[in-house]
Amino acid sequence: MAMNDSVNILNSAYLAVEYIDSFLPDNPLQQPFKNAWNYMLDNYTKFQIATWGSLIVHEVSYFLLCVPGFVFQFIPYMQKYKIQQDKPETWEKQWKCFKTLLFNHFFIQLPLICGTYYFTEYFNIPYEWELMPRWYVLVAQCFGCAVIEDAWHYFLHRLLHHKRIYKYIHKVHHEFV
Repeated sequence: MAMNDSVNILNSAYLAVEYIDSFLPDNPLQQPFKNAWNYMLDNYTKFQIATWGSLIVHEVSYFLLCVPGFVFQFIPYMQKYKIQQDKPETWEKQWKCFKTLLFNHFFIQLPLICGTYYFTEYFNIPYEWELMPRWYVLVAQCFGCAVIEDAWHYFLHRLLHHKRIYKYIHKVHHEFV
């Protein structure tokens, strides 16, 4: 009974989204994105796309999202919002933090990103444009991934504060403001 109700609710939600989607105009960016995606598939292997494409997207998005916070910390007006008022920022600390970030991204995260290709192959995740999920499915999946990642990050961070491992592993994280 409960499974039947949840299937009916999901079906209703799917139909509602499809109905609303029918009133939306066509996305003018869809064709250029489709052309770029198909060009990428024609000129690169799945391994290159999954590994190096993921790395490029990760690095560009990470550092672009960090720019506002980096700039704001050096604006005097924004200092009143700083959590650690007693620890001023310096260019030397920022450079050291940047070097540590680059090390972590290329020597810790890149090996993990290299597993993306094998993950997509194991779970049979398609690369073809025609097989991609609809926009609302992607939005729901991105939201779900954000919730899972945030919860994982929170609990792992709490675990890293345990007295037996803090001074060996996690203390470096608290070196930076």
